[in-house]
Amino acid sequence: MAGVTEEELEVIQSDNYMESDLLTAREKATLLWTEHVTLNTAKNRDDVFNTVAAVFNEAEIVELTTMCAFRNMRNRMHDSLHLDPDPPAGADAVGAGSQVSPDALKAYLQHLLDNWPDEFPTAPTA
Repeated sequence: MAGVTEEELEVIQSDNYMESDLLTAREKATLLWTEHVTLNTAKNRDDVFNTVAAVFNEAEIVELTTMCAFRNMRNRMHDSLHLDPDPPAGADAVGAGSQVSPDALKAYLQHLLDNWPDEFPTAPTA
């Protein structure tokens, strides 16, 4: 695994990652938050949120949560549809060309905010 030693990988896969000297406070908080978002227990754990908020700002927490939720959704889809989690050879070349620039994403999100409706239609009641 690129960027992670075998020893770090063992720590990450253990239940004792919070006590490890091999991981930074931000790495530990990332693992803790990922675990609780995945288990859907983050909403009831102010202590976990406070640990994460001590090393990440609000925007970073939103980004971590979004990435975790996206990966969980993708994993559930792959599992349900019996898809191979390993991409075919050459898939990296395709993915490399589909990176979205942060400026383009920011412009798109700003466009959404600028055009956000004051009210949304409600579904008709039966």
